[in-house]
Amino acid sequence: MRSKQGMNKRARINIQGIVQGVGFRPFVYRLAHEYELTGWVCNTSGSVEIEAEGDEATLSEFIASLRTQAPPRARIDKLEASFHPLAGYDEFVIHQSQSVENEYQLISPDIATCEDCKREIFSPSDRRYNYPFTNCTNCGPRFTIIKDIPYDRPKTTMDEFVMCADCQSEYDDPLDRRFHAQPNACPVCGPRVWLVGKDGARIEADDPLAKACELLRAGKILALKGLGGFHLACDATNEDAVHSLRTRKHRPSKPLAVMIATMDKIRAHCVVSEEEEALLSSPVAPIVLLRWKKDESNISPLVAPQQHDLGVMLPYTPLHHLLLHKARIPLVMTSGNLSGEPLARDNEEALVKLAGIADYFLLHDRDIHVRCDDSVCVVDRGTRVIRRARGYAPDPIVLPFQAREILACGPELKNTVCLTRGEHAFISQHIGDMGSEEALSHLKNTISHYESLFRITPKIVACDMHPEYAATKYGRALAAKSGLPCVAVQHHHAHIVSGMI
Repeated sequence: MRSKQGMNKRARINIQGIVQGVGFRPFVYRLAHEYELTGWVCNTSGSVEIEAEGDEATLSEFIASLRTQAPPRARIDKLEASFHPLAGYDEFVIHQSQSVENEYQLISPDIATCEDCKREIFSPSDRRYNYPFTNCTNCGPRFTIIKDIPYDRPKTTMDEFVMCADCQSEYDDPLDRRFHAQPNACPVCGPRVWLVGKDGARIEADDPLAKACELLRAGKILALKGLGGFHLACDATNEDAVHSLRTRKHRPSKPLAVMIATMDKIRAHCVVSEEEEALLSSPVAPIVLLRWKKDESNISPLVAPQQHDLGVMLPYTPLHHLLLHKARIPLVMTSGNLSGEPLARDNEEALVKLAGIADYFLLHDRDIHVRCDDSVCVVDRGTRVIRRARGYAPDPIVLPFQAREILACGPELKNTVCLTRGEHAFISQHIGDMGSEEALSHLKNTISHYESLFRITPKIVACDMHPEYAATKYGRALAAKSGLPCVAVQHHHAHIVSGMI
């Protein structure tokens, strides 16, 4: 038992950073019980707030442990603590989340499947065996399912799935790793996956993923709904299948990414350094450009024609893990979109737009709220992010100064947008080339969502100087409509100064 001697006080603690959707409240609850404190913890739109009562020395230890023992995906940017007279709490509890007007909280990016969840989906005795939507507070969808803050299930696309008694028990148990895991689900109560042909007719199968793998091994092209949109997949070792995918997608030579089941299997095809292995197996799990051992690899040269490097990623959702395990082959895993358009997001959209490319569709009924492509990185004297999307967005860049609320609309090619507030610059996920109405609509929706999540009302609009860029036209029109100043920035000047932050 801890000493009860010393003057008892009440600590009021405010924590800002990435502290929602990462198991922070259950961590605080367990830590408070370990230190035998009373009080409460609560999520708000702006922070995590804690009140804890105990002797001053124990409270100081507790506050220090909040920083040193925080969950692996948490990030504390600011912790403020003050001491006050006792309020007389009898126990330590978790309060319901509270919305605070005009306050915002950082949101966790989507997190690759943790080792505990991986063990469950491959364990025949586990109730989540073979379940492609397994997750916990340490992994799973975050940004792509969040509609608003605070991050609670009713404000995500999981709101329509009512938890069964077993899942609810996990969700309610502060000592369970699924305590307040908002996407928590199982085969009884959660999302389902099914397989259809390009006409939308369902293909009956006891195991839709196993059937999909059978079709992939037969050289078919599969459109599968993932975390932030659709992928187009085929057997990466089958030259005819890769050629068909390129022909149908009108992508004659641009390299395609490959998903490979395990690190050992990646090494059969590529040279992998320690730094590259760490990045591949990190919670971000991006596509990483690796040196391709072409003489030893059976991956078709058509995957990345005339290239010495191969873009490779590990599975990062249970659906991908199960698919790669059952397929037993490397899979091309490229963006599921028509040329010049953003990722297909919804089942109906994919069936219409990708019917000329895919032979079959692997669908599910967990809605995607935010389109988010795979991130692409290279290790070169550190990690260089070539395409910043899944696993990184919407994590902000911390500025060395306080910024006004500004919207920067981005360029014509490889567009991203940026919104600033205070010390945070929120760079959006990769949006893509602005050559279609669909891409412009994606840009507008992305801006609207970031404004809503982070309570930003731009006071200035910045855009590229080029008068014919779609993003520039949109920015100028928005500024004129809202009566805001519009600042035109020379394209290469923007490149240079961005490297100075």
